[in-house]
Order: sequence, then C-alpha cells, then structure tokens
Amino acid sequence: MSATPLPRTSPGWRAWVVWGVAVAAYVLAITNRSSLSAVGVDAAERFQADAATLSLFAVVQLAVYGGLQIPIGVLLDRYGSRPIMVIGMLLMALGQFVMAVSPSIGIALVARVLLGAGDAAVFPAVLRLVATWFPAQRGPVMGQLTGLVGQTGQLIALTPLAVLLHSTNWTITFGSVAGLGLLFAILVWMLVRNHPPERSADVTVNTETGVVQVITSAIDTGVGIRAAWAHPGTRLAFWSHFTTPFASTAFLLLWGMPFLTAGQGLSPAAAATVLSVNVLVSMALSPVLGTLSRRIPTRRSLALVLPSIAIQLAAWTTVILWQGPAPIWLLIVLVVCLAAGGPASMIAFDHARTHNPAHRLSTATGVTNSGGFLAALIAIFFIGLTLDLQGAGTPDTYSLDAFRLAFAAQIPLWLLGASFIIRERKSTRIRMGLDPERRRRR
Repeated sequence: MSATPLPRTSPGWRAWVVWGVAVAAYVLAITNRSSLSAVGVDAAERFQADAATLSLFAVVQLAVYGGLQIPIGVLLDRYGSRPIMVIGMLLMALGQFVMAVSPSIGIALVARVLLGAGDAAVFPAVLRLVATWFPAQRGPVMGQLTGLVGQTGQLIALTPLAVLLHSTNWTITFGSVAGLGLLFAILVWMLVRNHPPERSADVTVNTETGVVQVITSAIDTGVGIRAAWAHPGTRLAFWSHFTTPFASTAFLLLWGMPFLTAGQGLSPAAAATVLSVNVLVSMALSPVLGTLSRRIPTRRSLALVLPSIAIQLAAWTTVILWQGPAPIWLLIVLVVCLAAGGPASMIAFDHARTHNPAHRLSTATGVTNSGGFLAALIAIFFIGLTLDLQGAGTPDTYSLDAFRLAFAAQIPLWLLGASFIIRERKSTRIRMGLDPERRRRR
C-alpha cells in the first residue's frame, strides 16, 4: 500500500467504454437467466414436466450460480474481470445451445447447469470493474446503475423472447440467444480491460485519503473466505441479499407467469405487462436507493432494507388472503412492492465493499451474492413442491387456491432473513464503534 495522489477525480471515457460493454454483457446474462420466465408453460409442455420438475430447471441453475459465487470471487481477486467474464459468456452460449437442441429433461438440466455457471461470473466481474475503474465515492450509485441497466434483460426475456418463440420455434429462439453469447464473449475480450492502462494491477483508490491499494488474492483462499465471513458487515450483507430479492426473482424467473395466467386468469399479454411493471419500477427505484444508500450509510438497513422486506411481505399476504382472483390494481401493487427488493439487494454490496479490504473485495462480493440466490432457489423449489403436494403441479391442474398456499412458503424466508439482518446490524455497529458492547448476562 502506498500513499499516491488520486490520478483523477472522475472516470475517463475508457472507463465508460469498459463499463458499457461489461454492463451490456450483464444485460444478456439477465436475459439468459430469465429466459424461462415468459415461456415456462411452453417448457412444461415441451418436456412434459410437472411443477416440481419445472422448478428444478430454475433451482439447478440458481444452485450452480449461488454455489460458484465464492469460487468466482476468489478467481476474480486473482485473475481480474476480463478472462472470467469471457469464460462466463462462453458457458452461457454453450448452455443455451444445448437447451436449443435438448430432446429431454436430463439434457435440459445440463444446459441449465452451464447457464448458471456462466451467469455466476458476470455480475461480480462487472462490480469489480466498477471498483477498479471508478472512484470509490461513486461505488453505490454505479452499483445501482449497473443493476438498473441489467434489468432490461428481464424485459427482453418477458416479451421479445416469447414473441420470437411463438413466431418461430424452440431451437431457433434459444440458438439465437446462444449466438449472442458468443458475440459478447468476443466483445468483452476485445474491449474490456481489468484496470486502467496507467496502472500495472487492479487497484482501488480511497478518494478521501488518496491511498492506492493493489487488489490481490490471498494465497490461502480459505483464509480470505473465513476472514470475510468473520466480519459482521459481510454477514449483514449476506442476509440483506438473502432476504430482499428472492420473491421478485422467483416471480420473474418462473412462477409469476403461471400464477397470473392460470391462477389469476389474465391473458399472456396482460401477464407480461404486469411483470414488465415490476422491472420498470425496479429500474426507477435503483438510482433513488443508490443515492440514499450513499447519503445514509449507517442507517441503510433500518431505512431501506427492512422496509423493502416489510412491504413485500404485506403485499403478498394481502394477495394470498384476497377472496377470489385479485383485482388488477392489487396485482400491480404486488409487483411494485416486489420491485423494491432488487434495488434494496444492491445495498448489500455497499455493505460488503465498506467492511472488507480490497484484497478480498470479490470474495466478499461472492459471499454476499450467494445469499439472494440461495433464498431464491429455496423459494422456487418449495413453491413447486407445494403445488405438487396439492395435486396442482401441471398447467392443466394449476389453481388459484393452490398458488395461494404455494406462495405462502416464502413467508418463513422473510422472517428468518429479517431477524438475522437486525442481529448482524447490531454486531456491525458495535464493530464500528457506533453502539456500545452488549452486556453479557451473568
């Protein structure tokens, strides 16, 4: 570590080019991740899959994604963003190609494994590029901006992808997405660089002190992982990401379209519009929450994270208890409330960045990012399992009452996560010297 004058107070054009290409690749990654969101019923019919099997597509994908977050973080700390992103794009392209030609559920599950593995590399790599190319003070806003732009991938998955499928066929649709993955692997390799040219290694710059620190991975990766988890700020980040986005992920990734069409009786076009509202509201909230997170760093959890959890819980409880199909205005309220989860989840990465030194930046990010996808795969699986246990596991047997009980399976996840957020927030404030030590009971 050396005290070096800050080379510039604002990022140059190269930083924006690198970020632009990287975030465009992230948009494609979101499209890949969400590619079954609007065509889940088509997938169920193609593979003759019941609800538990259909949910297994998403569960396998998310399990691989979440399980690779820490290894990906370690690899990013060691090799930087560029090569890891290229490998990720190639894996997603291969996964979608396999999905395009898959004749059976078993082969399709292999495709989702490849897709999850490739997707796992992209978002942490983009966050690392933000840390190495942009001043630290811009971190919260740039993180939210990255999430905002990335959400357009869900819009692509909801409408254009479904339109392409219904106007052509399964092989052409998923083969086209595979081709885009290959194209972006080439673009990332050509245009993205790990760090600015005036530096010989990835660094982060403290804009207040001017200290430049080189980012390198610990030789013993287990030490880095244990050190990251040992800090209550990392655990606060993990549980914040665990609790805020999973309901929106489960809704958009798989179960929203069947619930809105087979459960609530909406047409596919109307259901896609409702789901699009979720994405658009999430995009609108991203810069707002990013700015607030930067301005109230010691009150993020109480003022932003916990309220986002509370409104999601309240909205779903209202829809579950509503007698008969919910009116359209209530469904809009539901997706608007769920939309708060995505931007709120980005606050978790502010915690991870704030409470970890640069040499384990991506490792801590990986730990954090695994939380939301662990919760999402649990929610998706239990929603599908609950439908099957009620005898409502196929498109022909879906019912509103069955969906109500299935979505109630999310409630324990919110309660569990919120309790840990409160606990780890207190521990973090004690660690920072903002609150007194807890008195031990005698």
